[in-house]
Amino acid sequence: MNIIVTLIIGGVIGWLASLIMKTDAQMGILANIVVGIIGAFVGFWIAGLIGVAATNNVLRWVVAIVGAMILIAILKALNIFK
Repeated sequence: MNIIVTLIIGGVIGWLASLIMKTDAQMGILANIVVGIIGAFVGFWIAGLIGVAATNNVLRWVVAIVGAMILIAILKALNIFK
């Protein structure tokens, strides 16, 4: 059951980040899920490096979306998304 929740939340995070980064037309549901899950890891890793602790649910969502946006920016720099 946890894997299903992870996939759904990852998809939502990836979708929101792709809307903000204007790459939604290039990304499908699978790409949204992958970007959302990996982006959340990136966001929490970077937040830990700079000393930001995501203590409530809203801040956790923000950190995850920002991480996904950073991942999309990296993928755009590598010409994966245009």
